Amino acid sequence: MVGLLVDREGFPLEIGCFEGNKAETTTIIPVIKAFQDRHDLADMVVVADAGMLSANNLRELDEANLRFIVGSRAVKAPLDLASHFRWHGDAFTDGQLVDTITPRSGRRSENNPNLRAEPVWDPSEHPGSWRAVWAYSAKRAARDGKTLTLQENRAKAVIAGEQAARTPRFVKTTNGARSLDEAALARARQLAGLKGYVANIPATVMPAGEVIGSYHDLWQVEQSFRMSKTDLRARPLFSHTRESIEAHLTIVFTALAIARYLQQATGSSIRHIVRTLQPLQQVTISVAGQHITAEPQISPAAQDILNSLTH
Repeated sequence: MVGLLVDREGFPLEIGCFEGNKAETTTIIPVIKAFQDRHDLADMVVVADAGMLSANNLRELDEANLRFIVGSRAVKAPLDLASHFRWHGDAFTDGQLVDTITPRSGRRSENNPNLRAEPVWDPSEHPGSWRAVWAYSAKRAARDGKTLTLQENRAKAVIAGEQAARTPRFVKTTNGARSLDEAALARARQLAGLKGYVANIPATVMPAGEVIGSYHDLWQVEQSFRMSKTDLRARPLFSHTRESIEAHLTIVFTALAIARYLQQATGSSIRHIVRTLQPLQQVTISVAGQHITAEPQISPAAQDILNSLTH
């Protein structure tokens, strides 16, 4: 297993190699700690998708004195936003943020829905909770609505026997008979447009908007992982000794760093850069008297890239 640490722009910072199938925190934390120690860094924020959203993962990150921002799941919204739904219903405005708390584990909630105001997360006042930020987007609501309609139509087709498939979402089976789970569908539509984020960073340190902005940089991280796996062929790995594996990963890590530097310097994708500069491998030989000169065929686009790299 490989642990790769990148910054918010996807530039690789640290890489680690581990044996076997291990939990994410057993690879992430050692890599982060090694980088912190090497550069004498006191504070770092780990940003990850909802795959890291488990009680054990978040607890281990917190106990390692690491700040985190991870994606939440829509199924947690009814509990996290119980106060909002009670006092304001399910109406949201585009761009609206709700800064509240979410239970660390189980169903125990420290958020009292009888109180109109959302609690401001404080680790000493809410030891059983993390901070939760929920954002509503009209664009996301429209996209979610289309997806739910497609899922509803598919469920109805399966129930009617018009489509053979494994039991899809919103189909419930009672005494062998299939029917549309209208309650689940209504709950899903109520939550359309909402996206949640869980953090252990107080609002006094990082406002809700900055929490969301930091999470949205995650696409850069994911792009680096895709580049390392596909463009740079980190996988499949055919080496068996640790030395060979580490050598292979070092080459991939170095290539990723170069690729990211080229992208940041030129503003172009690595594929565009390679495609544009590839003709520079060819030369044209011309004879002028007794002199032979070789001139590379440089296109205007290639010259622009080369100029960007010289600044």
